Amino acid sequence: MRRVIKRQRTIAGRLQREIERKASAIAAAARQALDETLGKARRIAAQSGQRKAIDGSKLYAWHAPEVECINKGKARQPYEFGVKAGIASTFKGNLIVGARTFAGNPYDGHTLHEQLEQASILMQDCQIRPATAFVDLGYRGVEKDNPGVDIRHRGKARQLSKAERKQLKRRQAIEPVIGHLKSDHGLDRCHLKGQTGDAMHAVLCAAGYNIQWLLRMIAKKSIAFLWRLYWRLCQSLPPAPHCTPSRWKLIDRTSSSRSESLAWA
Repeated sequence: MRRVIKRQRTIAGRLQREIERKASAIAAAARQALDETLGKARRIAAQSGQRKAIDGSKLYAWHAPEVECINKGKARQPYEFGVKAGIASTFKGNLIVGARTFAGNPYDGHTLHEQLEQASILMQDCQIRPATAFVDLGYRGVEKDNPGVDIRHRGKARQLSKAERKQLKRRQAIEPVIGHLKSDHGLDRCHLKGQTGDAMHAVLCAAGYNIQWLLRMIAKKSIAFLWRLYWRLCQSLPPAPHCTPSRWKLIDRTSSSRSESLAWA
């Protein structure tokens, strides 16, 4: 296997040098288009001859240079190739309030500030800011970078009360959310190009999950919720022939009877 890789590296190096010699006779526009391809070829030839890249970055995908090797530490799947993504959800209900990607495979603790910043921006219309963050042990020692936010993890178990330790178990609820994002909403594979495409893909997957979450809540609250919503809309609009006070009473009576029948079903 090593002999085959060495032979392929030799052929790639010869082709690269030959193209560079002949590229001096072509136009500047074509030369500029070839620079990116030749740069990738140099990276592949250099990284195949050594176990670890000198500059710390390897080329894992020809059409997606931003792909990184992420160490998962699991026996079933030790490594994943892609871009690291962060997901933030609410304490109750698991509604996603933040989804973004982090290029360059940074340390988990260094991504918490940006994740909380995005969640604060998305919830600013409701005048809500994250006050408590339940995280895993990868986010230890980042309290100074996030003032005003109470960060709780298993490393602080002795400092937490019994009720707070019980709340800490809710952190595990994010795992099935990530699993549904990967299996049901396409987060496991991004078909958009570049770092911008990766960021858009994470947000779109989270939006699809939230839409499904809202549909599930509407079904859980029964049809009576829709009747009450229609009643409120009729009250806020000017009177119309099909929306009279007598009709409102009929709608209210119908909604209550339907809710009772659904509750007993």
